[in-house]
This record gives sequence, C-alpha cells and structure tokens, in this order.
Amino acid sequence: MRVLIDGYPFAEQTKSRPWDERGVWRARWIGYPEPLQPPVVLAFRNRFTVKRDETVRVHVSADERYELYLDGKRIGRGPERGDRHHWFFETYDLSLTAGEHVLVARVWVLGDLAPIAQMTQPPQGFVLCPQEPDWDDALATGVASWEVKDLDGFLLFSPLGGWFTGAMLKVDGNLVPWGFERGEGDGWQPAQALVHANSMHRGDRLPEHVLQPATLPAMMERVWQGAKVRFVANLQAESTANIPIRLAEHLAEETDGWQALLDGKSSLTIPPHTARRVIVDMGNYVCAYPEAVLSGGKGASVRIHWQEALYEDPRRSVKGNRDEIEGKTFCMVWHLKDGFGDTFLTDGGKGRRFDTHWWRAGRYVEVVVRTADEPLIIDSLTFLETRYPLEPESTFTADDPRIEPVTHIAVRALQMCSHETYMDCPFFEQLMYVGDTRLQVLTTYAITRDDRLPRKALLMFDSSRINIGITQSRYPSRWEQIIPPFSLWWVAMVHDYAMWRDDLRFVRERMPGVRSVMEAHLAHRTDEGLFRCIDGWNYADWVRSWRNGIPPATEGISGVHNWHLIYTLNLWAQLEEAVGEPELAQRAARARDELVRIATERFWNEARGLFADDLTHEHFSEHTQCLAILSGCVDTEKQKRIASVLTQPNNLAQTTIYFSHYLFETLRVLGRTDLILKRLDDWYVLTRNGLKTTIESPEPTRSDCHAWGAHPVFHFFATLLGIRPAAPGFREVLIHPQLGGLSEAQGTLVHPRGEVSVRCRREKDRVQVEVMLPAGVKGTLVSGDTLHPIPDGYTRLEIPDR
Repeated sequence: MRVLIDGYPFAEQTKSRPWDERGVWRARWIGYPEPLQPPVVLAFRNRFTVKRDETVRVHVSADERYELYLDGKRIGRGPERGDRHHWFFETYDLSLTAGEHVLVARVWVLGDLAPIAQMTQPPQGFVLCPQEPDWDDALATGVASWEVKDLDGFLLFSPLGGWFTGAMLKVDGNLVPWGFERGEGDGWQPAQALVHANSMHRGDRLPEHVLQPATLPAMMERVWQGAKVRFVANLQAESTANIPIRLAEHLAEETDGWQALLDGKSSLTIPPHTARRVIVDMGNYVCAYPEAVLSGGKGASVRIHWQEALYEDPRRSVKGNRDEIEGKTFCMVWHLKDGFGDTFLTDGGKGRRFDTHWWRAGRYVEVVVRTADEPLIIDSLTFLETRYPLEPESTFTADDPRIEPVTHIAVRALQMCSHETYMDCPFFEQLMYVGDTRLQVLTTYAITRDDRLPRKALLMFDSSRINIGITQSRYPSRWEQIIPPFSLWWVAMVHDYAMWRDDLRFVRERMPGVRSVMEAHLAHRTDEGLFRCIDGWNYADWVRSWRNGIPPATEGISGVHNWHLIYTLNLWAQLEEAVGEPELAQRAARARDELVRIATERFWNEARGLFADDLTHEHFSEHTQCLAILSGCVDTEKQKRIASVLTQPNNLAQTTIYFSHYLFETLRVLGRTDLILKRLDDWYVLTRNGLKTTIESPEPTRSDCHAWGAHPVFHFFATLLGIRPAAPGFREVLIHPQLGGLSEAQGTLVHPRGEVSVRCRREKDRVQVEVMLPAGVKGTLVSGDTLHPIPDGYTRLEIPDR
C-alpha cells in the first residue's frame, strides 16, 4: 500500500553520522551486469522468506520508470516525475504473511525515446530500501540477493506526431518471458550493485539522483466504463490513415460481440484469417493504460491506436463535429500516417496479459485485429483510466443553462491535464508550461482544497531556473526551452499561492527564485529605462496575426511585455510585504513606478486612447490594454478611454482562449462582466461541436484538450460571484458580486478554514446577497464605491444593482 511521508526517512538513524553521510541510504542502486544501450526493459527479482506475519515499510525508486509487483500482483508505479535534484521515491507498506514471497520490479529505460518530460540520470536502474535495518539482508538492493533479467519482446519506436510523449510500443509475445512479474523463468543473474542511494547534496560527488519523498498520492486507476463501438469493418489495408470511415461498410452483426467485450461481459473470438478494423468512441476524453488478455491465435496481432478526434481534412487539421465519424479519417495529423499507440503480437499461449509502459490519451480508439491460422480469443480488453485524483469540492450554479456544460468540459480538461505534473495537453506534448499552469492552478484553487499539485508545480519551475536567473518555460523537460515572459507568470503563481493558501513558509522558500527572475528582467532595461525582451521565444498568445504568438516589438521593445513586467513588479512588491521585507517591497515599487512613467510616455497613443504594442504605434492589442489596467498603474482618465474601446467591437488584436483569462480579469476591474458571458461564446460552441474538453486555440485547433481553457470555472467563482482573497493566506475575504447578464447565481468555494458560500439574486433594481464565511474569517462586500464589513458566519445584505 502506498503511503506519503514528509521527509528523509532515515534522519533518526543517521543523525550521528558525519554531515556528508547523513543523506546516504543503506541500499545501493542496482543495474544490469553489462552496459546496455537504451531503450531497454529490465526485471529485477528478489525472493525472500518471512517467519511471521509482518508489515514492512520500503522506499522505492528507479531511473527511468518502474512497476512494482509483490507475489505477481502490481502494487505501484513510479517514480513520480521530477528532476535530478528532486528524484522522487515512493513509500510502500508491504503486508507480508509468513512464508515465501517474491518482489519484482519491471524497469523501463527508454533513453531518447522516453517522453521529453522524463528526466534521466546515471545510474539507470532500481533501488529499494527498507525503513528498518533489520530487513536489509532480506530486501535492500545491493545487500539482499536481487537478480536481474533483460526482458525481450518489448520493442519501442518513434511516436510520430505524438511529439514529446515518448515511444510507441510493440510487444512480441513470442519473445516475452511470460511470468516474469511472478519471478518465473530462467535467465536471471545477480544484479550489479552500483552507488549508494542518496537524499542530499554532498561535496565532491559526481552528479547523482538526490532522492526526495514523493509529494503526490498515487495516480487514480480505474477501469473505464462507457466505451461504445461505432464502426466494425473488414480491414482493407495494414495502414488505415487514408481510408475514410464509411458507415455503409459497417458490419452491424458484429457490433454486439465487440460491445460485450468492451463492457467486460464476455470474451470475443476472432476466426482464423480474419482482419477487422474497429472504431471505439470512449464517450469522453480519457487518459488510460490499455490492457488486453489474449489466448491462442498464434501469429495474430492486435493494434490499439488513439486519436483525440477524427479528421475531415487532416492536411488542414479540420475535425468538424467530434461526434461524427462518417467520411472521416483516423490518422496522425501532419504525418498523415496511422494513429499513435501500441501493438501486441500473440504467441498462441493462454491468458497472455499485454500492457504498456505509459498511458495513452484521446476520445477515439482504433482496434485493428489480424489473425493467422488459429482463432484468437480476446479474453478482455480494458482501459485503466489514470490521472491525478482531482475531484471538484466547490459548487457553482446559475440561471444561464449554458454555464453547466462549460463547467463540465473545463473540469474534465483540467483532470485530463493533471497527472504527476500538470500538462499542457495529454495527447501531443504532456509538458508542464508555466503560462498554462498558472491558469490550471487558479482553477484548482477554486474547486479543491488539495494543493499538492500546485505546490509541486511551483517547486519544479523554481528548480528549472537557468544561469541568467529566469525559469525555463516548461519543466521537467530534457530539452531546455526559454519563454522569458513565462518566468514572470511563475512569479504571479507564487503570488497566487500566497493569497489563496495559508502557507507563507513555502512562499518564503520561493522568494530567492522570485528575486532572481525579477532581477534578470530589470537587468534588461535600456538606458532610457524601457524593458527590452530577454532572448528567447517571447510568446504571449496564439494571435493569428502574430508570428509564433510573439507580439509586435520595436528592436525587442514591446508594449505587451513592458506592461507585463510592470504588472509583475506590482505583485513582487506585494509578495515582499507579505513575507516581511518592506525595504525590498519599496525597491520593487520604485522600479515599477519608473517603468510606468517611461512606458506611459512611449506607448500611450493619445489619438486612439490606447497603449500601443510597439514604439511606432502601428500595432494595438487587447493584451497590452489588459496588462496595463491589471497593473493598477493607469490613471482614471486613461482607463476610461481604454475601457471605451475594449468594451466595444474593435480592430485590436484579440485575445484567444489562453489570454482571455486576463481579458476577463480586466473586464472585472472595469465592471463589465456582462461581456465575459458574451466572450464565452468560444466555450459555448465546444459542446455543440461534440467536444468533451476545452481546446488549445480557435478552430482549426491542434489540441482538443488544453486545460488553460478551464479558466472560466475560476471566473464563475472569483469574478461573477466575486469571491477572492483580501489578504495573504485568504485570512480575509473580498466579495464583489458582478452577475453580468445573470439573474441568479450561487456557489460554495473551498477555503483554507472551511468554505465560503455566496448567493446572489436580482430583484428589480436591487441584488439580494447572502454570505456565509468560515469561523474566525471576516470579509468585505463591495458594492460600487461602498465597502460593507461582514463578520464570520451568515450575513444577508441588499445592494444596488449596478
């Protein structure tokens, strides 16, 4: 059973050792006796005897990934994704009965074929250390009699347009040493003991894994229910990418058998010399490990490929209504080849369980089966849904029926992009980008008390900082990518955490990184005092007129990025105040004020009443106006002029799904939340088009699941109901309801000390507001320019409908 621990597990046992030995584990990393070139799959085995019933705690890790089996039953996967300085280990309490037992770990070392987010560091191998030294001789790697075997039959190859998600897998049942998870078979040999495992930085050491306890619970795994067979046909060719689905070719008489298989009600027999193509609609967007149990059918193959959607025109990424399949193709966009997934080759044995090293994602699954001279029995075909166990605790309802479907697909997108890290998208990249993650984390704060994944994100980005002081754009990642503005969004994330969660100690630990990021940006001011973009991909939003999402600039000087820096300088000053550093807060405020003066002078266009994107005043965007207003540094007259343009149809470069979060924040400041409901048209259309999750960008979109589009859920609570922190740690609550076009809305928001409930109801020219605050938490209700102090407990007020 997996358990979470808080710190170094052997601290008490090693406290009397010299400082450079206190982080050293008693166990060693173990590996194969001879060097092996990745990709390679290894099995490690340890047979041992227990004299009486015992519960034994062990700590386990591997490089790169492991699955741990006790007496043939899988009890865990890992390690939690991190980097060299945060190489995580899992802790298990093993319930052992008296008698003989066997522990087996299957370890995947994929090298260049691993997902880009999968870091690696020699030595690649496995480590297990019992908590108590008495168990070392029986269990500890490098001490006990661990053996190793190179597992044949697992063939890995390029993922095509899966981009950074790692290799596809072909499992050849003729080569797999079946029963390895139970420790069976021959070919086992003594494992090679390598370096001692270690949990702290020490002097004069080669680079090594610095082992840290896992921060997250085990990922959820459950058998997915609800998959439906949409199409069964004769397989026309081995490659199906360019073969449209024609319902006229559907073998309706075979549907029931396939459906019963998916429902877990019966097995399915495929006759000899038969080839079938089956399209399965999962009924929702799903991240899952596919598993097939196959019997007989020597020489048969079962291929399981995934897609987010089927394509009307893959050359132009046109997908149309996602519910429709007629005339569409199942292919990997750009490559125009077969989808992304795995293939199982049978050896004719009975009850062969085929599985994969990593989960797959999408809504549609294509199963291609081809038999040889024997019938193939598919005993079962299951999909183990996996994700972070994130479930909404907050609730929101409104009298607009369009709101609930948006909530549903937004939360599903957030769940599908929440795993051992947040992810931009589960199908194409599976990478945690700062810009995406800030919006995912804000939505997480709004719907659940569980902030372990947000803390993990903040820690990982802090660990990613490069030599000039800024964070990488995405992390963990073996490939370094720099989007300098994203490092400013990380500072905003630290500020968000400081406000929404009551944990200033964690915030203080992040402040050296915050100061590093901010100093790096201040160092890039020109002699005039404007900020010149740091070298890198200075992405802001997927505006179609902006090349690669980069706003216009004059010699690297951009209105968007200057106001972004001003906005972040303001947050930095607030953070310094929160952690008790008023002098540093004053410095940040002084740098902010200096930049506001020169940015206003150089970017303000009096004729248009707007801030320009460039010094020549040729380009204007919603983005610059939003960041200027959100900085809180624009005078009232200019803000009114900006609002008069921003709240009307205009020819500004428009925010898309991602950056519309900042537009919604701006409309809140301007008191025009009615326009938020109108701009949600980009979300209302999603369900009409059959989508189950929020998308990356306006159609034709690459990704059908991008959780940066989940931010409307945050705004339902924080903007329409207006529930926000009024002080660090959410110790005070600000309630500023702005219903927009709604007549009634109510919600309950999780809070560090309980829940905040707000109900608003329009009655003629008044709004009835009911508030429930946690014990000991006071708040302020905002009505226009009037502030109403409200105590903890229940309060009812009537305010003007403004």
